[in-house]
Formats: sequence, C-alpha cells, structure tokens
Amino acid sequence: MRVGFIGLGSQGAPMARRIVDAGFETTVWARRPATLLPFEDTPAKRAGSPAELASVSDLVCVCVVGDADVEEVLTGGAGVLSGLRRGGVVAVHSTVHPDTCRRLADIARTHGVTLIDAPVSGGGPAAAEGRLVVMAGGEQGTVAYCRPVFETYGDPVVHMGPLGSGQVAKLLNNVLFTAHLATAASTLALGRDLAVDPAALARVISHGSGRSFALDRVTAAGGTLDRLAARAGPLLRKDVRLLTDVATTAQASTGVVTSAAQEALALMNQLR
Repeated sequence: MRVGFIGLGSQGAPMARRIVDAGFETTVWARRPATLLPFEDTPAKRAGSPAELASVSDLVCVCVVGDADVEEVLTGGAGVLSGLRRGGVVAVHSTVHPDTCRRLADIARTHGVTLIDAPVSGGGPAAAEGRLVVMAGGEQGTVAYCRPVFETYGDPVVHMGPLGSGQVAKLLNNVLFTAHLATAASTLALGRDLAVDPAALARVISHGSGRSFALDRVTAAGGTLDRLAARAGPLLRKDVRLLTDVATTAQASTGVVTSAAQEALALMNQLR
C-alpha cells in the first residue's frame, strides 16, 4: 500500500515516521517546509501539493488542526480529492466535527474515494512509541484495509462504528479529560487551603484511587492550569464546543461532564 501523510506537527510527524520505518512507500506534504526536514534521511518522498501526494498514494492520512484545515487540504485548489485515484481512501486523524467528516465523505464519494474518520489520542511521545489510541469510524472493510498502517503508530486500534463515531469518541475523551483537569486543579487548591502541601498531595493521589492522567499533567505544570492554558486551552475549548453541539443536536443530556469541563475552561480563561 502506498501511503500519503499530510500534517507533520508534534503528533503527525512521529506517526508518519512510524509508517516510513514500517516499510510502507510513503509520501509527505506540509504547508511549512521546515516540518519536512526530519524526513530528509528517510526513504519518504516529498510532494509539492496535496494533489501530487494523492496521485501516488492509495491511502492518504490527514492530521491537520481543525475542520477548515481538513476541508482545505481535501477540496481546495490542488487538494487531495483532485489527485487521488478512484478506489482510494482518506483517513481523517484530525479531531473535527463528525458532520464535517460525513459531509466530506459525500464529496469524496463523487470522486470514487472513501473517507473514514480515525482521530487519535496520546500525543507525540505515544505516537513515536506506537501506542496511540486510534478511534476509527466507517465501513468495516475500509477500516480493515487501513488497519496495517494504523497499527504502525496505534495500539489499540478500535473500530467504533459508522462514519463519525470515531470523532464522537474522541470528543467524549477530550471533554472528560478537560473535566478531570478541573477536578484535579481544584483538589490541589483545596489541599493547599487545608494546609496540605500540593506536591505531597499529588504524590499520594497518583498512587491512590484518585489518580488520573489529568492530575499528572496539572502536577507537572506546577499544580495549576496556568501553564496549560496557552497551548491546550484553545484546543480543549474547541472540543468542548463541538461535543456540546453534537449532544444538543442529538437532544442528549451531557450530565455533569460538560459542567466540569466548562469549569476547567474558566480556570484557563478560555470561556469566550
């Protein structure tokens, strides 16, 4: 299988490197030329546009930031869909609205192309070690076709169901993580008010039943959400907004999780 990879950021670059190292014929493209430099010592080919990349690929993986970015690389001038062969597959690793994937899948279908959603969780270190969680949504046979590539950087790779279900799972994961940030930061602050050393408290909880990945992140950031706000805040705000929209459309109750997530956003000054 020939693989194209678009989006060589902190998570996408190690994902693409795992594909190359696994022996797949790989072509990469990025809007920022500097992100291509780490691939100069690899067999990966570099394309001049998304369309050029697609023209030499059977599967195109897209790992850019947001909905507009995904749409641009797929349908914009010299986009993927103008170069990918009929029967080709696009896998959207970006975290976007599930309706965006469904709409783009309809457009892809007119080109004879199948699109699935396959957002990932874990970050750059997990990608480099091949232990990202891959949440795939789409036709079962297409997910099976992509699985050998996904398994170069993902463990586990989970087929969540129909198109869009991978995005819903990722949004739920991110909203729960955001809620955990609020409860972790608030717990450490309460401990401080009760004359308990926050560092000692974090050490105890990290070995107890209250441990969480979010607590580790808050502790590493000094016990508050201040350092996380600049980089993680806008992305988490986006995901909370997307999940709230999905739930509202489905007339589903969000319960306490979105309230706690909103509290985390407030602590990061991201409620705007």
